Amino acid sequence: MKKLGIIAGSGALPRLVAENCAARGQDYIIVQFEGVELDWLEGHPVLPAAFEKPGKLFKSLKKAGVATVTMGGAMGRPRLNPLRFDATGLRLAPVVLSAMKGGDNSMLGIIAAFFEAEGFGVIGVHEAIPTLLAATGMPTKAQPSEEDIEDADRAVAIVSALGAVDVGQGAVVAQGLCLGLESIQGTDAMLRFTAQNPARLPDKKGAKGVLLKRAKPGQDMRLDMPAIGPDTLSAAAQADLAGVVVYAGETLILGRAETVARADALGLFLWVR
Repeated sequence: MKKLGIIAGSGALPRLVAENCAARGQDYIIVQFEGVELDWLEGHPVLPAAFEKPGKLFKSLKKAGVATVTMGGAMGRPRLNPLRFDATGLRLAPVVLSAMKGGDNSMLGIIAAFFEAEGFGVIGVHEAIPTLLAATGMPTKAQPSEEDIEDADRAVAIVSALGAVDVGQGAVVAQGLCLGLESIQGTDAMLRFTAQNPARLPDKKGAKGVLLKRAKPGQDMRLDMPAIGPDTLSAAAQADLAGVVVYAGETLILGRAETVARADALGLFLWVR
């Protein structure tokens, strides 16, 4: 692969991509947008960027020899200053501003199209690090009960409905009741809400509930693929859930061994459907 540009958001994912590139001798550069705090950049090549100046970014990437880009990590919708737009920014602004009013999938799809129009290839993080892709199975000591499986099925129906309107990729369900939905705030916020707002479940001794994450229907797998890691399991435990359910081939596990170990230590199951 030619030089890779890593469009970095917050979280562990872009760091893992950069470290993987460095370990393999893959040439890369990290694009850090203004307002995106990254505390792991020491020793990595970095290209500062401003959301309002895509023209400058495209030229800088080409000058650096970048042929392909990937996007990883969480990135909120920026507050754009129209006075700072470069010529390319002014040309793209109407489309971008309209996309920002929609869901993440449509917005990221448009951004990817802009890069492709400039001649860059766009790949998913799973193409940069194939080992992050979740494989089917139940690698944990704990296993889902029949009630957990029913809750997971209910969560699948809910997340599929959410994804169809480009809202979220996750839900928490216990005893058939939806305790939390993922929206623009993300999975961590949903789990905090669940932990801080204990539901009055019909059976206090019944199923504790599951977190389910999966890709939206028709989602471009190069963009915003669902991801979990050890911290996801810790947050699920704090929400008093029984386990986490994800889908094979459409979920990234950030540190599989550590994630499974964390689940085992907390007594949670991890089920890759």
